[in-house]
Amino acid sequence: MIKMQKIGCSCEKPTSNYTEYRSSELGTDHTNGRYAEVSFQQCKLCQRIWIHYLVEFEHYSKSGRWYKGIVSKKDRPNITPENAVEYLESLEWYVYGGSYFESTGEFGQGKLNVD
Repeated sequence: MIKMQKIGCSCEKPTSNYTEYRSSELGTDHTNGRYAEVSFQQCKLCQRIWIHYLVEFEHYSKSGRWYKGIVSKKDRPNITPENAVEYLESLEWYVYGGSYFESTGEFGQGKLNVD
């Protein structure tokens, strides 16, 4: 389990807004036909890097879900769209939400519900 210390920045709040980050696209995870959008987000306040994983199934209503977790500098070069789920599942905590969960954001840990 990868431990990430909370520092009290607003980016750690489950309901933080996407406008608080700079984003750069990492790619698409095609695993199991997900076509999930994977990106890095950097908090404009504390400069921490997050991995953001967004998946939805267009033929199902309320299927949209996203997950994000803090990425260490040493781990960042090793993260790919295909291993992003595994990385997020290895974190001590992450934030998740979306229409699937009827949530704008909550803390979670362990297995992601992406399929």
